[in-house]
Amino acid sequence: MRVYYDRDADVNLIKSKKVAVFGYGSQGHAHANNLKDSGCENVVVALRAGSGSIAKAEAAGFKVMTPGEAAKWADLAMVLTPDEGQADLWEDDLRDNMRPGTAMAFAHGLSIHFNLIEAREDMDVFMIAPKGPGHTVRSEYVRGAGVPCLVAVDQNASGNALEIGLSYSSAIGGGRAGTIETTFREECETDLFGEQTVLCGGVCELMRAGFEILVEAGYAPEMAYFECMHEMKLIVDLIYEGGIANMNYSISNTAEYGEYVTGPKIIDDSVKDRMREALARIQSGEFAATWMLENKVNQASFKAQRRRSSEHLSEEVGEKLRAMMPWIAEGRLVDKAKN
Repeated sequence: MRVYYDRDADVNLIKSKKVAVFGYGSQGHAHANNLKDSGCENVVVALRAGSGSIAKAEAAGFKVMTPGEAAKWADLAMVLTPDEGQADLWEDDLRDNMRPGTAMAFAHGLSIHFNLIEAREDMDVFMIAPKGPGHTVRSEYVRGAGVPCLVAVDQNASGNALEIGLSYSSAIGGGRAGTIETTFREECETDLFGEQTVLCGGVCELMRAGFEILVEAGYAPEMAYFECMHEMKLIVDLIYEGGIANMNYSISNTAEYGEYVTGPKIIDDSVKDRMREALARIQSGEFAATWMLENKVNQASFKAQRRRSSEHLSEEVGEKLRAMMPWIAEGRLVDKAKN
């Protein structure tokens, strides 16, 4: 695995280009602001008419264009809109408007790897994927550091798509921490697998299940929230800092012994079998196809499940308990008024 740093990149490559950042959400606001602060003078934000993000982008000093206008103007289109709308964005605004020899970039490989977008052969297509949420990409850049990024090239029409990608990565802070070379397939499939089986799907379901079992057994919901949800941050921070060994060094011997004797009974071979099945669905394209189909029906099931999740008892209890801990809000990563 090859890792590149600022010394391996020429940031002037991206400074010389007209960059249109499509979307101004978590990643979009971070990329646009970091590019600007790195000296990129020709950066615009592309948003549809009526978007609620227009005022945020303009307040940050960016010129806002419609997607079609930005596509005609740009040398590089960084697509940071939600995955489910990227194919339509390509068909409606990018494909026929982008000039020959321009470049299109992504922060996730789904649309390219699963052929939702089939780029013109005259274009560079590459990926710069920060391994952290946009809020962290921005905050780390501001403090003089950076979030590691992945770089991958799918089409190299210009002959220097990798060099342009590395320049872009350095301009958003990735070169400070390291830019790791990968492929669209590897990034996409591992990212989806991690999200579904561990980070978002697995951990959230495990926490909710633990909460429900304690409440069903007659324990106070507040106690269940503290023990199965609130303290997750402590454990994750310790692992984030130094791995599982670091976490085990820091917790009590009782907790560590419980990990060894009970953990494998919860996450056993049957769970691994279902995780392998999830990976197979991702690799075959079944998950991507199902998700695109869900969007064809206005995300009906998705929105219903989101609503049920937000109405879970743990959400109500957690909101009350967090109000007792003002330091949580003071150190928040997400400020919805800005990003």
